Amino acid sequence: MLETFFSTYISSTIRFLFLLAPFFVVTMFLALTRGLPAAEKSSIIRRASVSAFVLGVILFFAGPLLFSAIGITLNSFRIGAGSLLFLTAISLVNSGTRNHATGLPDEDRDDIAVVPLAIPVMIGPATIGAILVYGAELKTVAEVTGGLLGLVSGLLILAVLLHLSGYLEKALGKTGLNIMSKISGLILSAMAAEIVLTGIAGFIAST
Repeated sequence: MLETFFSTYISSTIRFLFLLAPFFVVTMFLALTRGLPAAEKSSIIRRASVSAFVLGVILFFAGPLLFSAIGITLNSFRIGAGSLLFLTAISLVNSGTRNHATGLPDEDRDDIAVVPLAIPVMIGPATIGAILVYGAELKTVAEVTGGLLGLVSGLLILAVLLHLSGYLEKALGKTGLNIMSKISGLILSAMAAEIVLTGIAGFIAST
């Protein structure tokens, strides 16, 4: 049981961290908070992380209920979510940005922590689909616990990177952050392919 927990935890942490596209989020955070005092930036990071966590937990457990409610199978959703994730991966590889969150909001906002930082920059449509799939795939208590803690760990690592965003910008520069986003896109494309192929194999086996 412990072996299952730790293996699920480690793999889930890596999966969720790349799903969050951390270097793209850092780039957007820097653009959205340019000129703000450090205390306000820390407050934004905290509120955005909590918002993303709450949404992530809801999605993590909502998969089976959602699939049964709308009458689709997990394999069908795997194919759809994987395809959407693949489009996001292509966008990251081509331009270093997610296809659903490429620009800043046109109007001034009193609070950017939830929108657009938590949604859709941290958790966008493709990430939502992937979390629904991963949550529905985990069956035992050890797997669910490891997966949930993996989500928490991924968000904590992202929060740390956001706190260090100023240092990352100085060390890597905009070009360096863009390159790291492209590398994340390559890994996301492999994850997307795995989700789609698993869905296809499961669909064929069931028919």
